[in-house]
Amino acid sequence: MYVGVRSSWLVYVLAFVVSLIVGAILIVISGASVADAYLAMFRGAIFNYQASDVATMFKPLTSSIYAAVPLIIGGLGLALGFRAGLFNIGGTGQLVMGAIAAAYVGFTFDLPYGVHLFFCLVAAIAAGGFYGWIVGILKAKTGANEVILTIMLNSIATLFLAYLLTQPTFQREGSSNPQSEIIAGSAQMPSLLPAPFQLDLGFVVAIAAAIFVWWFLERSTWGFELRAVGANPHAARTAGMSIAFVTAMTMALSGALLGLAGGIQVTSTMKYLTGDVAGSIGFDAITVALLGRNKPTGTFFAGLLFGAFKAGGRIMQAQADVPIDMVLVLQSVIVLLIAAPPFVRWMFRLPKQNDMTIRQYLTLQAEKEVAA
Repeated sequence: MYVGVRSSWLVYVLAFVVSLIVGAILIVISGASVADAYLAMFRGAIFNYQASDVATMFKPLTSSIYAAVPLIIGGLGLALGFRAGLFNIGGTGQLVMGAIAAAYVGFTFDLPYGVHLFFCLVAAIAAGGFYGWIVGILKAKTGANEVILTIMLNSIATLFLAYLLTQPTFQREGSSNPQSEIIAGSAQMPSLLPAPFQLDLGFVVAIAAAIFVWWFLERSTWGFELRAVGANPHAARTAGMSIAFVTAMTMALSGALLGLAGGIQVTSTMKYLTGDVAGSIGFDAITVALLGRNKPTGTFFAGLLFGAFKAGGRIMQAQADVPIDMVLVLQSVIVLLIAAPPFVRWMFRLPKQNDMTIRQYLTLQAEKEVAA
């Protein structure tokens, strides 16, 4: 109890609970039933107990995972930047550039199955990484603010995509809508489970990305330098670390992961390129990274939570007549409360936070008993 009420994870649990309470109040105001709304979300995100067969019962869980994949990968990319003290708000732009590269390779080249998909994802990683590297090198060499740079580059990427979709190379033949050709079947993500389950190889890619980020941060020399610069850049510089190199490298890696998320959007979710290919993923990934405390494991599970929100929100709107924007309200309340842990602790009259583990607490108590 001593350790639990002082731990940081309790704040995240309470933030989630408070968001559900706030959502319930708004649902009542809208005239809908709170129980019907949240049960519909549960059926759409986790388990549909009203389904007539077992496969349909478990289909919502795979839909949540499917929706979470780009959020997980994008959140991992943003978490890398945050750990280095860089606020990369350019997730949308980097994701768009990755999607453009993946789509171009997907519908232009004719390659064997598997090889084609591999090169689509490599192109997405390279495009997103280069777009992030631009920010990193400008900040490292000129001291430019990365927030302003990434916001401006978001607009450039979005407008560049809109322009490309008016060009013959990208415009789908016979269509008046701004959308590209459908990528070749050899460039599409293979399914892991048969219909009606909605799960493909993208989830394996997300797991691999989480493992890579964990290894990079916790086991590699460059990851140690990244964490050192994020914790105290002046001390890192005194220790001989190159702040400029770490900044450029971090932004490039962050952009590469977001570019990969864009590649997943094209090869898995959409199968073609449109002006709305990024959706709200670039900004939702910020929430995922913050909720996951900028750690690979936390970001992975936060992405799953937000994927469940997205999948369940559609069913909540269809069956309980609750606007899908309610999901955005839940996410926003969670972020607001996570950004102010002291407020959450004050709200629930919790003691101040400390990082003591159960083992440390027991050791301290044993030392006190010996001393007594």
